[in-house]
Amino acid sequence: MHDEDKPSPPASDAARSVGTVDLVRIDPAGADREELIAFMTGEVFPFHVGMRPTLEQVEDGIAAGRYRDEDNDSFWIDHVEHGRIGFLRFEEISDGAPLFDLRLASAWRGRGLAKQVLVQAAEHVFTTMPDVDRFEGQTREDNRAMRHVFETCGWVQEAYYREGWPVAGGEPLGSVAYSILRRDWVSGEVTPLRWS
Repeated sequence: MHDEDKPSPPASDAARSVGTVDLVRIDPAGADREELIAFMTGEVFPFHVGMRPTLEQVEDGIAAGRYRDEDNDSFWIDHVEHGRIGFLRFEEISDGAPLFDLRLASAWRGRGLAKQVLVQAAEHVFTTMPDVDRFEGQTREDNRAMRHVFETCGWVQEAYYREGWPVAGGEPLGSVAYSILRRDWVSGEVTPLRWS
């Protein structure tokens, strides 16, 4: 893909859109506080370390800046046909290689929407963070759907951390790490991984 083939980012940084998905920036300590709390505590996220955040955990996270500060920024995921379908947070932004936390509402899982969100997330990172050259993500080894999304979107598996993902009430599982490089995002071609 060439630069001229990529959509230009919209003038407003409040919402960015690629295709059918918009990212709408959240005001976690203000106007979006109650909706954020309701979403995070009202859903079960089976492939996350915190599968069901409590009211106290979400409120503490808001107060600590985990949803918005110099290292974190959060967005609603709005679909043009379906409305609000989930939440996306960019983490470790100041490290120069941000990670993301993607949480789709249960009603919208398994419908192929995560691919659109991941494409939009990479678009956001590489068009609004000029110093970032790599964007990272991790998932649990048994989250086959998300692993497929990473691969379909041109992300490269870079690591497999054995027993690196804690599971409440169970044995730890493997954590699988992926990334996409800016040059791969620009060119549409995947830079091969060299293991030795």
